[in-house]
Amino acid sequence: MSVSQQQTQLNAHLLQAAQSGDLARVQAALKAGASVNAADLGRRTALTWAARGDHVSVARVLVAAGADPDLQDDQRNNALLVTGETGSVAMLREVLRARPDLTRTNRYGGTALIPAADRGHLPYVRDLLATTRINVNHVNNLGWTALLEAVILGDGGPIHTEIVRELLSHGADRTLGDKDGITPLQHARQLGYTVMVRLLEASTGQK
Repeated sequence: MSVSQQQTQLNAHLLQAAQSGDLARVQAALKAGASVNAADLGRRTALTWAARGDHVSVARVLVAAGADPDLQDDQRNNALLVTGETGSVAMLREVLRARPDLTRTNRYGGTALIPAADRGHLPYVRDLLATTRINVNHVNNLGWTALLEAVILGDGGPIHTEIVRELLSHGADRTLGDKDGITPLQHARQLGYTVMVRLLEASTGQK
């Protein structure tokens, strides 16, 4: 077996181990010389695989070995962006150790904060806002901020209402409307989200 073939095999072992969450195999592959930033055919790295499976201990080892958290796959996902979808606070904290680029965006043009807000990942939103300087007013390809997504794609219940409160307390601009100029408050009114409406009214001073 040639040197390049051996490297390819080691890299494949690392990726498979990260995907399955096999910490011992991950450590063995790295020790044997696997590239920590190796990627599969879809350009998904071991760290991204670990994030998708919420294999926190695996991510910790990969980050310590120098894994690049910003490498994006064919779907424009990377480890940090995946955590915005899964809502794993433990994985978020491991990925943040690698000092990821908070401005990287997914295929919808959104940062990690936006999917977390619309999916109701309240603990994640709180932790991300408290520990980073992520742009709370980033606008995605739909023309929506995290605040708009929490209102429009949320259910108007206690969790999404608390996410709205968190976003506002960290500087979310409630005057930023969607592509049609409809603000979060107007959307909340149209959807009949009474408690959320009161919160947004109090924040804007509107009645």
